[in-house]
Amino acid sequence: MGLASRRQRRATDIWPGFVDALASLLMILIFVLLVFVLGQFFLGQALSGRDDALAQLSRRVNELASLLSLERQANEDLRLNLAQISGELEKAGGRADDLAARLEGLEDDNSELSDELRDRLAQIARLENDVKALEALKAEMQAEVRRLNAAVTDRESELESERELSAEARAQAALLNQQLEALRAELARLNEALDAAEAENAAKEAQIADLGNRLNRALASKVQELQKYRSEFFGRLRQVLGARDDIRIEGDRFVFQSEILFESASATLGEEGKTTIAQLADTLLQIAAEIPDDVNWILRVDGHTDRVPINNERFASNWELSAGRAISVVNYLVSQGVPPNRLVAAGFGEFQPLDPGRGPEARRRNRRIEFKLDQR
Repeated sequence: MGLASRRQRRATDIWPGFVDALASLLMILIFVLLVFVLGQFFLGQALSGRDDALAQLSRRVNELASLLSLERQANEDLRLNLAQISGELEKAGGRADDLAARLEGLEDDNSELSDELRDRLAQIARLENDVKALEALKAEMQAEVRRLNAAVTDRESELESERELSAEARAQAALLNQQLEALRAELARLNEALDAAEAENAAKEAQIADLGNRLNRALASKVQELQKYRSEFFGRLRQVLGARDDIRIEGDRFVFQSEILFESASATLGEEGKTTIAQLADTLLQIAAEIPDDVNWILRVDGHTDRVPINNERFASNWELSAGRAISVVNYLVSQGVPPNRLVAAGFGEFQPLDPGRGPEARRRNRRIEFKLDQR
């Protein structure tokens, strides 16, 4: 009876351990399944993100291909424009070479005239020195003649007082007379030389005067010819720009109010200013084609401001502002085909006003850009 009870208790004690083992094994399996499910979930998310990235990358590649095609087309257009600009530059270089050659010819002529004038002036200076030396010698000879005359007179008075002429005294008197005659002949020769020098000096002065008159006539002719083309330039420019209150002619200058070309306190050309200067450049190039090659002309661009002070990061004074505006206009004219050697930029600040007043209207009139077709 007791043995049976012990065996029953042993069999009963094994079952809870087996249940615990099964529960632990089940929990392990559940954990493994949970880990597998989570791994599958995160792997699916990663694969989905990679597919999205590949799609975005494909779209980006397509965009870059489109941009590359546009860039290639733009490069073709730029090559065509570059070829056209190169042709225009070669033509402009040929015209510039012709103008430079003609300018060198004029400079050589001017140099020859200047050298001839210097030579003539040097000759006149030498002749004047010779005349002064001859005059000094003449004065010395005249003094010597007076001295000899006085000596002869004294000697004759002595001879008369003594009333005895010896052979030696007569010889001395004859020698003195000979010396006197020689001095008189020398004085006559010097007078002739002086007269010849004065005549040659007068001829040289006449030649120099004639040379100066010829030079003045040539300069006056060139100035009159340039004045004709200046009037024609202003007339055509007035026709192109029309009658405007802010564009006017003041004497020999064409005056633009600064407000047409620039913003306040700025030296950068606005769109309206570029259009206006482009019209001016086109008119100037038409007139330049008609001006003879021997007329050495330039276009002066003068910048002026009002008396209101300026001091910003770019311009420390009105002088710098006026010069900057004139240079901007000159650079734009060059970009429109006007030869740089025909342009001059100058800034005058507020120091050459048209209107001495201090009101708004006076300041507006004084803010201006002036153009003058002048001779170099």
